[in-house]
Amino acid sequence: MYFQSDDGMALPLVTRVKPRPSSSGWVFSTLVAMAIIGSILVAATTIACLRNHAHRLAARKLGLEGGSFTHQEYQDLCRQHMSSKGAFGRLEAAALGAVGGASGGGTSGGGGGGGGAAGGDSRVSSVSSQFSDGAQPSPSSVGSASWCEEPAQANMDISTGHMILAYMEDHLRNKDRLMKEWEALCSYTAEPSAVSVAQSDANAKKNRCAQSAPYDHSRVKLKAEVNPSRSDYINASTIIEHDPRMPAYIATQGPLSHTISDFWQMVWENGCTVIVMMSALVEDGEKQCDRYWPDEGSSLYHIYEVNLVSEHIWCNDFLVRSFYLKNVQTQETRTLTQFHFLSWPAQGIPPATRPLLDFRRKVNKCYRGRSCPIIVHCSDGIGRTGTYILIDMVLNRMAKGVKEIDIAATLEHVRDQRPGMVRTKDQFEFALTAVAEEVNAILKALPQ
Repeated sequence: MYFQSDDGMALPLVTRVKPRPSSSGWVFSTLVAMAIIGSILVAATTIACLRNHAHRLAARKLGLEGGSFTHQEYQDLCRQHMSSKGAFGRLEAAALGAVGGASGGGTSGGGGGGGGAAGGDSRVSSVSSQFSDGAQPSPSSVGSASWCEEPAQANMDISTGHMILAYMEDHLRNKDRLMKEWEALCSYTAEPSAVSVAQSDANAKKNRCAQSAPYDHSRVKLKAEVNPSRSDYINASTIIEHDPRMPAYIATQGPLSHTISDFWQMVWENGCTVIVMMSALVEDGEKQCDRYWPDEGSSLYHIYEVNLVSEHIWCNDFLVRSFYLKNVQTQETRTLTQFHFLSWPAQGIPPATRPLLDFRRKVNKCYRGRSCPIIVHCSDGIGRTGTYILIDMVLNRMAKGVKEIDIAATLEHVRDQRPGMVRTKDQFEFALTAVAEEVNAILKALPQ
């Protein structure tokens, strides 16, 4: 465009053009966007690493080969386990509702409860400081609002509680006395002690460990007519507390791949509603127990259909599974609960007593009111299995108001029914410590 100047010359018309925005602002915006994107990527990577780490930790605890997670059940286990607060309460209610037809009073139920006041006795405080974690909170108590972490009330009086604490304190401080008592236990021979059925050629292959064999007189007998191999043998022993007609426990080995159907037959025929598992599937590269439940959904073991209803990590030390069990021959169904303790290594003892005591209380709360035996197993069915049964039996006797408690005599009673129960001196000492810890907790929980 042009305009006419004063001298008649045509000059170009200058049009104002808005200046271009500075490139520095655009660069700044780009940098901010890149920083946000980078932060998101870092966060996502961190979360992925944490999940992978959680997977590996869970794999190590559960004993999975190679630590790989290909099954949905173990992906579920690695969720933020505290996000399921209260979920186990619903699981327990569903399980108990489904088996509500069970009747009678269980010989092993009720937890290890309390009686009398401690009243600031110096022995209580000294034992409290001596045993395991003292007053520190147990990791098992985290997020367990649906369970009572305090010992249940019992008939134990104050004097009995203090006598037991004095006895335990003396044993645990006097190592020579403890060693002599253990040596006497090792030299004890049960009578009768024949294990000919377990060691026969037909049954030897059903034993995970040759040294772990049930006595002939106390072995669990299956109904041979419904067994796939037409055999009545399983490596399992009934453990009677006081009533021969009503065993308190069934102590058994971790099932082998070819004895899983026998295991479920035993569960069914004895009306069991609670299984206590004390080992991982694999520890230090060695198989401890074959998986006898489905990865997900249901699996059929001969005539027993097992459905995995739910699985929850309750704390760092144990998890809980609920099963729906069906006899496809009779079409009958039942619900049962498995409590799986993860913090007891094959060669050793748990690092502290309190997680196991919390675990035991939860088992007994689920079991309370049942008349069927509790199935307890580890790998061989004698070491960790025997120690758990010994602790539970002694504490149950205390809860019933028994005035005299002799743990060595109780172990002899258990060994009369299954050989080698409580394998090592460390396990025996751990049992003494656990009982003392629970007695101390009972006394401290009472009104002052």
